[in-house]
Amino acid sequence: MKKLGFLLFLVLMLGIASGTTFAQFENSDYFVTYYSNANTAGAPDATVRIINDGDAGNLWAAFYVFDDSQELTECCACFVSPDGLLSESVNKELTANPLTGPPLKTRGAIKVISSATPDPTAAVAVPGLRGWATHIQRTGATTFAVTEADLADSNLAPGEQTLLQELCLFDGLLSGKPCICTPEDHDF
Repeated sequence: MKKLGFLLFLVLMLGIASGTTFAQFENSDYFVTYYSNANTAGAPDATVRIINDGDAGNLWAAFYVFDDSQELTECCACFVSPDGLLSESVNKELTANPLTGPPLKTRGAIKVISSATPDPTAAVAVPGLRGWATHIQRTGATTFAVTEADLADSNLAPGEQTLLQELCLFDGLLSGKPCICTPEDHDF
């Protein structure tokens, strides 16, 4: 057993010395998460946080926000510089200007493309962003708990990317109100 432990340690050290780490294989450019209990009286606000790992230079987090009826309600692209931190409020920024107007839906999905361009209707997917989201869970009639999880790495099929971009273009033409971006390194 000691030989196996030593062998694993040796492989790990050789990988680190050669500059190869296991994290290098995490090169996703598309992420998904959900929001729940958004815009609910007495509930805290959820947050989506995005960092740029610095590998690809300046990037944009192209957000596509859907309600629980699977309809796009908002989209925008927010700037994230290398090693920068972007913090977006679900209530105040990602669901504040829905295409259909009030009443706001309380749950849905958020999709994020790590993009080389600032236009969510023409996002160019490149790896480099990582993200986390808090989720608001109802624990009683008037009580809530906050959990946090990584954004889920997903596969961005060409058809999905085209659909997201076309829906976002349609949203912009109809509403002219994209979601709001907080400047990076600031909380909302």
